[in-house]
Amino acid sequence: MTRADQPSRRTVLAAAVAAAAAGATSPAAADTTARAAKAPAATSPKAAPALVDNHAWTSYTDWRGGTAEGTRAVSGARPGLEIRTPAGRTDYTDPHTGTTATWEYARWTSPVHRLGVPSTEVIASWNARTPAGTWLHIELAGTYSDGTDTPWYVLGRWAAGDEDIRRTSVDDQSDGKSSVWTDTLAVDDPASGLRLVSYRLRLTLYRRPGSEVTPTVWRLGAMGSDVPDRFTVPASSPGLARELAVPRYSQEIHAGQYPEYDNGGEAWCSPTSSQMIIEYWGRKPTAEALAWVDPAYADPQVCHAARYTFDYQYNGCGNWPFNAAYAATYKDLQGVVTRLGSLGDLETLIAAGVPVITSQSFLATELTGAGYGTSGHLMTVIGFTADGDVIANDPASPDNDAVRRVYRRREWENIWLRTKRYNAAGKVVSGTGGVCYLYFPARPTARQRKALAAVGVR
Repeated sequence: MTRADQPSRRTVLAAAVAAAAAGATSPAAADTTARAAKAPAATSPKAAPALVDNHAWTSYTDWRGGTAEGTRAVSGARPGLEIRTPAGRTDYTDPHTGTTATWEYARWTSPVHRLGVPSTEVIASWNARTPAGTWLHIELAGTYSDGTDTPWYVLGRWAAGDEDIRRTSVDDQSDGKSSVWTDTLAVDDPASGLRLVSYRLRLTLYRRPGSEVTPTVWRLGAMGSDVPDRFTVPASSPGLARELAVPRYSQEIHAGQYPEYDNGGEAWCSPTSSQMIIEYWGRKPTAEALAWVDPAYADPQVCHAARYTFDYQYNGCGNWPFNAAYAATYKDLQGVVTRLGSLGDLETLIAAGVPVITSQSFLATELTGAGYGTSGHLMTVIGFTADGDVIANDPASPDNDAVRRVYRRREWENIWLRTKRYNAAGKVVSGTGGVCYLYFPARPTARQRKALAAVGVR
């Protein structure tokens, strides 16, 4: 979690848009805007327009499409993409260790995907196995609504481990129209009307020269979205009363542990939430995998999750796709980053037994019972009360027993779904607009498949 007095990278992401929205706003004008933001919003009877396009390549037919340079499609229960014959060799100098090594590589470029929702933001997801001596490089190139093209943007250099390379995002990527902010490609000025209308993904698989091992990629995709600027969202009506039995872990009991990973446990909301859901699905690190953790520490699997989601450039454990990719390193799990449009979407997933990790930011006064404010925090929605209030496993709790919280429905849906908010200084900053992680089995049940499809994930 990022505390209220700490800047979030997604505050930077929306800075230009927020400035355009706020302009040189006088205190009186800001007060008027704030009052308008607090006014109750009427629920429209019309169907909401589509705000999200979530597309992925997962099937044997998918992997046989696109352009292959030394890769091969692998069939079976979980089709994937592997190195067949390396297309070449290249040197890579790890910016976080200074080490230069030579790697064989093969490459696959997806077909063009035309976005059903011309988008202001795109976030990629991938699921893969990367044995020791292998890693992945994920890139995206798109076309704007004005007919021009983006460069190839790097959306991640990733490995499940951290011995060969340090997994990393890449800063300072922009073409003057869009920029990459850690894990999110964003149009710089959405108010201009410019949108990303299509994209291709390029996947480069690396291994040590002469090796026979290969990465295997099972899922590669991206979520494009165009969520309108909003300080409030329409109130929804309760539609489900159910609670899932999800393990409860506190990030706070890890405060001070392994400060090299995002300053220790107090900032570990994302990996702690990820670990709760991974264990809900019956997966857990082995004793051998946890051998590096100090045996005096409780819940060593949370320390493990922090280490193996850590982004060495962002210097934190909150990289959204890195968390989804970490979940998918466990047997037969998938992980996807997406946006949902309502608490109704959450109810659909909970009804099918799929808990959801959500990202939100708020002042302490905006979420009754939280007891803190934050510029970015992940928690796990595990159900709804009979009154429709949100039951969440909130890792920002003093101990595991205190993790289960009940938050007021109206407050919670607004802090999660809005894209704009006022911080403690009265400045306009960003909200996440319904971002969440979904972790689910590689072979979901028919009911789970139907629920996922209903929220745009296949």
